[in-house]
Amino acid sequence: MHSKALAPEYQGALTKMSVNSSLTDVLAEGLRHLREAELTGSQQEVARCGLAVAEAHRRLGDVEEADRAWKASYRAARSAGDQGAMAWALWSGGTLARQRGELRLAFRLLELAADMGERGGDIVARGYSLAGLAETGRIQGDYRTVAALHEQLLAEARARGEARHTVWALEGIAQIHRNTGSLDSALAMFEEAAELAGAADDRRGRAWALRGMADIISLRDDPERALALLSEAELTCRKMKLSSALAYNHKMRANVLFRARRYEEARRVYAQALDEFRAMTEPRGEALARLGLVKSLARLGRAPDETVADLTELRRTLDRIGLLNAREMVDKAFAELGVAPADDADEKSGRR
Repeated sequence: MHSKALAPEYQGALTKMSVNSSLTDVLAEGLRHLREAELTGSQQEVARCGLAVAEAHRRLGDVEEADRAWKASYRAARSAGDQGAMAWALWSGGTLARQRGELRLAFRLLELAADMGERGGDIVARGYSLAGLAETGRIQGDYRTVAALHEQLLAEARARGEARHTVWALEGIAQIHRNTGSLDSALAMFEEAAELAGAADDRRGRAWALRGMADIISLRDDPERALALLSEAELTCRKMKLSSALAYNHKMRANVLFRARRYEEARRVYAQALDEFRAMTEPRGEALARLGLVKSLARLGRAPDETVADLTELRRTLDRIGLLNAREMVDKAFAELGVAPADDADEKSGRR
């Protein structure tokens, strides 16, 4: 039996904030209570309120403010000797690092967070930090390493009846299955996640699950149903001010349009998503949107040498970030579009 979804990152005076609260409301309340905590001199409360401020800024795409806020939360927690609060601050910092494409830093901070959570006896902070490590590995494309950790965290979440964490784990495993070609099991898990999120009133989790469902359904040549699911998810993203989730929703909408050979529409939506990712300094999303945009322009008749130049630059970018799966997507794009990488062309012409 699963409980209603909770937001354990909203702590101290913000524990009554709902998982579905608008991020602008969370930020306003977090800043208000943070100022009050600073006036009273309670470093523990400064740390707890600062965590909510950091997370609201991060999810709104205000990455510089988020960076300052999680570090301030950590300093306050350390001053108070609160290891649990220190773990949560490190978790926030590691999650932000992943969002910014700094994967090595993300792994380091999340490992520290998991260790601190365990030492401080905060099993939820430990669980979220391990989940962060699993998600970072999955985004990187290291499925073999993190698949077992996803399964472990799913079992733990089910045993504790934590709906939100169960939804996250289901979606992560589903994404691994999707990326490794097991579409039937991926769709089933996304559907289970969407149903559970709906029952637990986890609107953010349901929005991500609907995006995953739309992806699989689009691959099965039902673009209209896929677009309808994305439209439903977009309403939630806009209501809750989920900037990152909205940008990824738009990127998926463009994917669906591209697969349906509606290339001009896809081009416009990829360009919109690209602007959104750039505004929040999210290099992974930016690279994926750029890839879709390059493919759309190629289908619309762009010169092959320009396509090759953009794909080659994208490949270097993804190598630098360390996104193995996305790097493979670029390699597939060369073949799909019938163009050769610049280094291959040089080798054939004897210019290496």
